[in-house]
Amino acid sequence: MGNSDYRLMNMVDEKTRLAGSNRMELLLFTLGGKETFGINVFKVREVCERMAITETPNMPAGIAGIVSLRGAIVPVVSLSRCLSMDKGNAEQKLIITEFSGHTQGFLVGDVDRIVRVDWEQVRAPQGLLAAAAGRVTALTELPDGRLVSILDVEQILAEVMGEEPVPALEPIVQASARSVFFADDSSLARKKIVQVLEGLKLAYQQAYNGREAWDKLQALAAKAEAEKQPLAASVGLVLVDAEMPEMDGYVLTRTLKADARFAGIPVVMHSSLSSVANKKLGQQVGVDAYVAKFRPEELADTIARMLRG
Repeated sequence: MGNSDYRLMNMVDEKTRLAGSNRMELLLFTLGGKETFGINVFKVREVCERMAITETPNMPAGIAGIVSLRGAIVPVVSLSRCLSMDKGNAEQKLIITEFSGHTQGFLVGDVDRIVRVDWEQVRAPQGLLAAAAGRVTALTELPDGRLVSILDVEQILAEVMGEEPVPALEPIVQASARSVFFADDSSLARKKIVQVLEGLKLAYQQAYNGREAWDKLQALAAKAEAEKQPLAASVGLVLVDAEMPEMDGYVLTRTLKADARFAGIPVVMHSSLSSVANKKLGQQVGVDAYVAKFRPEELADTIARMLRG
């Protein structure tokens, strides 16, 4: 690793100061072309020069091979192949990531720098762009006018490695009168959450980001007030992602916990950011439980426990 890479990743140590401030830091990179991509620094363990990659038989198309990193065997994903950009010969850097309990490397063209952005300035793709984007979970604009595509690396990894099926779950009969409200900007995460909730035979409502979730939850609270009923009688649990455009899960949780209308409704954070630091940050804003993605049985057990009181 060069000196510039060391300096770059030393900045990662400061990332925990941002959670709860509705800001995040993005590691910017390219894939050999002019397009700029980003990944949340929370997911990044280190950046290094491309090293010798061992090809292995019968690997999925997006896997370039494996590397040995300090004694650990790490699969390496070619983002150019996954995004059909055909820039494999320009992939000279390796971003080592940790999320959802897995470690993997992503081959990229070059690493630019780390930038700090407000979640309020991050937008989900809309309309035709959303349909075409697929693996892009959000977009933001830098001060110099460049657009950054924030990749849904969980979705990319699931497409490359395959999705693990959700096991059969025991329905929660006594809790069926109350619904679960969840918010997540990842299409893969929403699909997995729905599979769990339907397996538990629970009604649910959903939002695509923290701001939309807050707006919808306020509407539900106003309706409950008009009917002179506590909101907790109809909404049994709120499930939030940590990373979401416009308002992150930390700010959403803190906002809910400060509003008396949501008293008695547990908030569970469901995130691919599963480090001890992230869990502590969740506790600081008041989450009642923290579940790492994607562990359907653990998520189901946590939901059942919370709804049963």
